Amino acid sequence: MHPGDLRRYAEPAILRDGGSILVRAVTPEDKPLLLELFRRLSPASVRHRVFGVKRGLSEKELAYLTELDFVKHVGLAAMLRERGQERMIGIGRYHRIHAAAADVGPAAEVAFAVVDEHQGRGIGTVLLEHLARAAREQGVEQLHAEVMCDNAQMMHVFAKSGFALHSSMEAAVYHVAFPTSATEAFIRASEARERHAAAESVRTFFEPASVAVIGASRREGSIGSTIVANLKRSGFAGPIYPINPAAAEIEGLPCFASVAATKAKIDLAVIAVPAARVEEVALECAQAGVRGVVVLSSGFAESSPEGREAQDRLRRLVRTSGMRMVGPNCMGLLNTAPAVRLNATLAPTWPPAGNVSMLAQSGALGIAILDHAAHRNIGIAKFISVGNKADLSGNDLLSYWADDPQTDVIALYLESFGNPRKFARIAPEVARKKPIVAVKSGRSAAGTRAAASHSASLASLDVGVDALFAQAGVIRTNTLEELFDVVALLSAQPLPRGPRVGVVTNAGGPGILLADACEAHGLSLPELAPETVARLRGFLPAQARFGNPIDMTASATPEQFALAIEAVGVDPNVDALVVIYIPPMVTRPEEVAAAIARGAAAVPSHKPIATVFMSSKGTPASLSGGARGKIPSYTFPENAALALAAATRYASWRKRPPGNVVTLDRETLVAIRDIVDRLSANARSPSWVPAEDVGRILALAGVRLAEQRSIEGGIEAIVGVTMDPSMGPILVAGFGGVQVELLRDVAFRLTPVSDTDAAEMLDGLRAAKLLDGFRGAPPADRAALVASITRVSALLEIMPELLELELNPLKVLARGEGVVAVDARMRIGPA
Repeated sequence: MHPGDLRRYAEPAILRDGGSILVRAVTPEDKPLLLELFRRLSPASVRHRVFGVKRGLSEKELAYLTELDFVKHVGLAAMLRERGQERMIGIGRYHRIHAAAADVGPAAEVAFAVVDEHQGRGIGTVLLEHLARAAREQGVEQLHAEVMCDNAQMMHVFAKSGFALHSSMEAAVYHVAFPTSATEAFIRASEARERHAAAESVRTFFEPASVAVIGASRREGSIGSTIVANLKRSGFAGPIYPINPAAAEIEGLPCFASVAATKAKIDLAVIAVPAARVEEVALECAQAGVRGVVVLSSGFAESSPEGREAQDRLRRLVRTSGMRMVGPNCMGLLNTAPAVRLNATLAPTWPPAGNVSMLAQSGALGIAILDHAAHRNIGIAKFISVGNKADLSGNDLLSYWADDPQTDVIALYLESFGNPRKFARIAPEVARKKPIVAVKSGRSAAGTRAAASHSASLASLDVGVDALFAQAGVIRTNTLEELFDVVALLSAQPLPRGPRVGVVTNAGGPGILLADACEAHGLSLPELAPETVARLRGFLPAQARFGNPIDMTASATPEQFALAIEAVGVDPNVDALVVIYIPPMVTRPEEVAAAIARGAAAVPSHKPIATVFMSSKGTPASLSGGARGKIPSYTFPENAALALAAATRYASWRKRPPGNVVTLDRETLVAIRDIVDRLSANARSPSWVPAEDVGRILALAGVRLAEQRSIEGGIEAIVGVTMDPSMGPILVAGFGGVQVELLRDVAFRLTPVSDTDAAEMLDGLRAAKLLDGFRGAPPADRAALVASITRVSALLEIMPELLELELNPLKVLARGEGVVAVDARMRIGPA
């Protein structure tokens, strides 16, 4: 980070209690704000602060604290708009100390001050993280601080930071020192704090104690009227305040001219006024202490450049005022929890309560999603339409739903990613506890980009999404119908322990369709145990088919359904069970559904059960009336197979170890950065790196480059990198040489790539068997190829300038002999 960058430093931050602030560089114009901050400090805080003054700030001290060079002396301020005025509520700074005063390398002394009324919110921790990052990127290796022994709060900030602290006491003062390096402990602590803060900010929206509707209306069918009516009909547990200066009451509720006129504490405000008035209304909310706003109004970034500018201003206003915002251009949110019963949406449907929480980026589609969920009897815990995602994002919602006791399954309809790298950090942590099912639109919006290297030409925008979801354990579906099929199973049944499916049907044709679909999606229909077959023969007619699928014939009775389900369900060769029913003349669907529920009660609880009711009348309610609770039902066999396959792949992902990520040591990092900085200084536009520098960089990263072009034997592979405009660096690996053009047998992942990720990339290749020795050929050095992939990933993490890299062919020699890059090229651009 260059000095010029630090002078323009400005980043929003979320605090421990969910409130927001702006962290920005201190400027000479901040002298009045700093004086005000000092006046707001209590005597104890003044005594604990480390600026060395006891009364007031002299002109010289003000200049010292605000006129900074951002090289030797760096200062950041925590800013919050209070009662319409921007105020400094915290300050943190560091200044470099003489090398002789430090134990190791370049060091700096750090200090903080936070006004008393905002202490305990995590502002000191936020400032410390931002300062440590700035110091690290400026080459400062260690931070020092002096803390009075009775300043327990500041010692707590340091102790919980995740940094490796060293402290000693002398003359009632703690001398604290810690390296600025982002250790694994610091990263874990920082990410945990970030997730907690995001979750608390979302809680305001789903669990408000009170709601105001700004733009409430008596005009039937209007947005303002619909929101008030839905809040009342849902039975919201708290007070509802319609805001309309021209009305006395709406829906039997008294109206108010403004939020301030309510003289009440408002947690959540739903804004339904024309776009031109939204900023004015949001400011009124900020001044009244509202914590969260839902902006239904359209006419922002989705409509015009001017609308985008207005949206940017709105976001800045919200975040600098301590609030969070959903929208704009959204349709609201709901929470079915009995203690809340919040329906702040435009949807006419109040869905059944359940354990699925859903996000929809599209407002209009959100209404259809809720209607379909009700039709499929899928219970909803929480639903939100995020619209333009100007502030609150899917990443924030994942952080909240991760520990929400109501939510067991998360479903996402996405049109874009705001911060895919952050999603890649958060989603795997959530997915290890709760399944995430997503449909991402726009698969065909971007074609393959023309590029000079195979690595770039192989990737399209959608490949990046696939790579992201694969690494994060997110179940991707192609359509909304598939999303509901998968969610219906995951929300009601356990995860399968394996891919073996037992099938019971009263018609042979659908059973065959299911078998074909299972095989196509990686499932199998195993032979049943002999004792199972013998048991089936005891009560089924001789003309029945006793293989798997079990075809009981059209004459099967409800009792035979129940007995067959129990027999096949307890079979040790079966991990999951599918029951297919086509209504013949001899049985009634309601009786069969009740029999299926009875039989399912005898199936071990760890085995999922799905049904296929091929009837235009749908599934009888009695299907879910047994001890196994809700049993999902599908219209066609293929739908059930797809849902089971998705659940099986997800269960397998949860069992896999996270893997290890390779990092380059500091000496290697410095050597590579020296080369890259020299090249970048001379390059004004993206350019190819000279061959000799490519060789030096690869050698330092631990990738072996051939001294001469022709190497006998080995399997030709490709490892490369391309830059996706929305996802960032994407790593490519697969079979190379001429095969890359002919077969395109490659896999993609986002960096950083762990050894587990790299191994999965290779396992997923169509010709993966070539690496294990095919038709008498010696096994290739798969481990060395995995290592090369992870080292290229490590190189990417320290080289943000890298736009394209291609090692092709990369010869994978016999096991134990390693890999050698025969040809390599690299293109860099601005970081």
